[in-house]
Amino acid sequence: MRLAIDAMGGDYGPEVVVKGAVRAVEQFADLEITLVGNETKINPFLTDRTRINVIHTETQIMGDEEPVRAVRRKKDSSMVLMAQQVKDGKADACISAGNTGALMTSGLFVVGRIRGIDRPALAPTLPTIDGKGFVFLDVGANADAKPEHLLQYAYMGSIYAEKVRGIKNPTVGLLNIGTESKKGNDLTRKTYALLEKSDLNFIGNVEARDLLNSVSDVVVTDGFTGNMVLKSIEGSAISIFKMLKETLLANMKAKMAAALIKNDLGKLKQKMDYSEYGGACLFGLKAPVVKAHGSSDEQAIFHAIRQARDLVLNQVPDKIIAAVSKK
Repeated sequence: MRLAIDAMGGDYGPEVVVKGAVRAVEQFADLEITLVGNETKINPFLTDRTRINVIHTETQIMGDEEPVRAVRRKKDSSMVLMAQQVKDGKADACISAGNTGALMTSGLFVVGRIRGIDRPALAPTLPTIDGKGFVFLDVGANADAKPEHLLQYAYMGSIYAEKVRGIKNPTVGLLNIGTESKKGNDLTRKTYALLEKSDLNFIGNVEARDLLNSVSDVVVTDGFTGNMVLKSIEGSAISIFKMLKETLLANMKAKMAAALIKNDLGKLKQKMDYSEYGGACLFGLKAPVVKAHGSSDEQAIFHAIRQARDLVLNQVPDKIIAAVSKK
């Protein structure tokens, strides 16, 4: 299996990407990785070249660049060349921790959209209190959406939950301001009607406060709402752990208590750590495209690679194509 990775994307440059890639090829014997980026900056961290090669380019798309313009002008950038590897059949999937909009643009213009899918959706797997996690889409690929788009998101998320996450007959919930069927705006009410008529395991509306309580295996919403909810969850988690740390270091008594529960706190942090779940899948494209978090460390990159590998092994794009053809 061949994966292409944008080595220059993310907040911490090529170091974490290269180290994550080296760890991945050590873990998975069937994996070959192509790193795309500045070879001078990659080589110091490439301690093992077993099944890893490098495509050199000094051009990269920065996080603050306008996505469409950047992709069109920088065809020799690490991100575009990464996507081109997939288009040319030299890679089965690609991964980047770089500019989200540019990655989506590269996915659409270079990798290509599945016929019958109107809008791709960005879908991370978020942690839950019981450790099961849930697929959440869309979290920002499309700010505006129609009911038909959310129905397609539901099918794509359900296929991923079943085929990759191993959940039999996954439940699907519609994010709304209340659980009653008549709640919400025009978009959610019309989407509810479509989901109710579908052959999905639709359980109705779900509220944002219940997301981390495993209320549903798949939760769908428009990209504007999804992105705000995602960032609210991330921000809340960071703030809670920060306040907890300050409390446990406030005085000697608290420090002694912290020492006693250090291992338990570590397990709690790991349980709620997004990096354990990989990146966000860009569903609706002809091949798997995974968006790793911009602040990804080596661990998060490794799990994004594992996730891309699972997408390829389980032929998720092909299964989405088959599902769309039946509708």
